[in-house]
Amino acid sequence: MTVLQLIFYAFSAVAIFSGLMVVGSSNPVRGALFLVLSFFCMAGLWILLQAEFLALILVLVYVGAVMTLFLFVVMMLSVNRVSVQEGFVRYLPVCALIVLMIVGLMIMVVGPERFGLTQIPMPAAFPADYSNMVSLGEVLYTDYVFPFEVAAVILLTAIIAAISLTHRQSKKHKSQNISKQIAVKAGDRLRIVKMPSEPKINPTGGQ
Repeated sequence: MTVLQLIFYAFSAVAIFSGLMVVGSSNPVRGALFLVLSFFCMAGLWILLQAEFLALILVLVYVGAVMTLFLFVVMMLSVNRVSVQEGFVRYLPVCALIVLMIVGLMIMVVGPERFGLTQIPMPAAFPADYSNMVSLGEVLYTDYVFPFEVAAVILLTAIIAAISLTHRQSKKHKSQNISKQIAVKAGDRLRIVKMPSEPKINPTGGQ
């Protein structure tokens, strides 16, 4: 067994453990942190597969942005842990069955010969001038340009829909009208009221 294979199994073991802790952790914040750990392990596996660009995108986008948002949301919301954890053991057999089915499908698709401890073929070394970003860009914008454009249109539609739902007018919505504020006059905001003056009172008792 080579050093790369040991590193592969180390990252895989930590990723599986952190994935289980995401589901089984009693604290939502700890579950989110375990998910961050699993992302780091998957990035390490992608680096072993010489997909450096995907590994960096996973760390920068998911760990740096998405998981930070998840942590803020989890810490701001008051989650009733007792009600969430109720019935967890009841669904455990179904979850175990689903996990076994997924593992069986992975073994059938990937192949049982790639799950051994010594028969794992390592990827061939690329030349020194190889760039993972160039290869990914060539494949993405040539062979998969139509699915890429469809995905871009769907994401743009989702962004526009989210903005429209956020800025839609409601009865309790209050907003500033800048043009009315600039065109306001002093007479619209200030009213001078004339009142009769009161007679002065002498401290000695006379007026």
